[in-house]
Amino acid sequence: MSIRATKKFALKAAAAAAVVAITMTGCGSSPQAASDGTVTLRFSWWGSDVRHKMTQKLIDAFEAENPTIKVKGEYGDWSGYWDKLATQVASQDAPDLIQMDAAYLGEYAERGALLELKDVDLGKFDSAVADAGKVDGKQYAVTAGVNAQVVLANPSLLTASGVSLPDDKTWTWDEYNKAAAAITEGSKSGVYGSGAVSGDAPMNLWFRQHGKSLFTADGKFGFDEEDLAGWYEYQAELRDSKAVPPASVMTEDATASVDQQGLATNRFGLAWYWSNQLSALTKASGQPLEIHRPPSTDGSAASAKQFYKSSQFWSASSRTKHPAEVQKLIDFLANNVEAGEIALADRGIPGNSEVRAAVLPKLTPEDAATAKFIDEISSELGDAVPVPPAGSSSAVEAFGRYGLEVHFNRMSPADAAKKAMDEAKSALS
Repeated sequence: MSIRATKKFALKAAAAAAVVAITMTGCGSSPQAASDGTVTLRFSWWGSDVRHKMTQKLIDAFEAENPTIKVKGEYGDWSGYWDKLATQVASQDAPDLIQMDAAYLGEYAERGALLELKDVDLGKFDSAVADAGKVDGKQYAVTAGVNAQVVLANPSLLTASGVSLPDDKTWTWDEYNKAAAAITEGSKSGVYGSGAVSGDAPMNLWFRQHGKSLFTADGKFGFDEEDLAGWYEYQAELRDSKAVPPASVMTEDATASVDQQGLATNRFGLAWYWSNQLSALTKASGQPLEIHRPPSTDGSAASAKQFYKSSQFWSASSRTKHPAEVQKLIDFLANNVEAGEIALADRGIPGNSEVRAAVLPKLTPEDAATAKFIDEISSELGDAVPVPPAGSSSAVEAFGRYGLEVHFNRMSPADAAKKAMDEAKSALS
């Protein structure tokens, strides 16, 4: 199933969940336990085989501390995960503990599918990191790890092309374009200066640096059609300079697994990722990748409006029969030092400051570089990013799809912006 189809399916099933939530309000079952006093929690997550094995170690450690609570893991890859979760929620069969993403948090919370987490201690979390899991002032999720948007660079490809990157504290979007175009020009066929500069995070940084935002705190768009046309005009500049691959290559790359994408296979000199992906991409590429700040409009890192993103969240089903136990598990994952030493930085840098300090000496060089970067940009952050509203995933998908129309040169930036806004407004309404 395509990414587009996956998201549409998830939204339809989530809509069905809304009906279920409304009709079943007040009809939940009482907590039940086995005859020996034990309870069983279902715990779902997505990720690689490495994450699956690591998460099972977390489960084992929790069960060792809590012998009356058993945890059954359910996991899969990103694309299939959301289809399955939407179906489970709609059929009243959601897992107790759900690994959640920001793109879906608002939708599931607003439809009554998530439990308010009143008993998880967030005292050691920065306020912005803790508040990232709130919807309408209620805590429906707890940050599993902290990320930031970064530009990763392959030094071997840069050296081969003869290009030196500008200082990442002062480079602009125009300088990014020029550097990426120079890498393409100086490289062998099939190697490109940059992967696609797309997705909601780069677009949001662009808007924030222009005094706007992707979404507002009250669940509306924080930009207009003219702003979107400006973003698409930059995409056209990247296309025309050959800073990025042809649209057909970008389309294939977007649907490939991370370890098969252009940066991982040494075909892109630069690429935009979340910071916690540095380690996996370094391993896949076999090259020591570098981590850089995204560009700014005026050449000042202080005005780049960077933000911390929760790499993933821990949420719980509102229909769990064991709300106390599932919150105890979330508290363990978020605040237990042993859990932090097992997970390290797989889901991002720990949100709990004490856990973060405990794991730093144990991190790989790549994860240590990520942690250092997270700390370095702390003084450069803009306002916190609101939780995306219901319908946001379909809206973002539309923005990306019409961006590709610009890259295919089938639509002008202005026409693409008009079509995208019309479709996105319908999704958000």
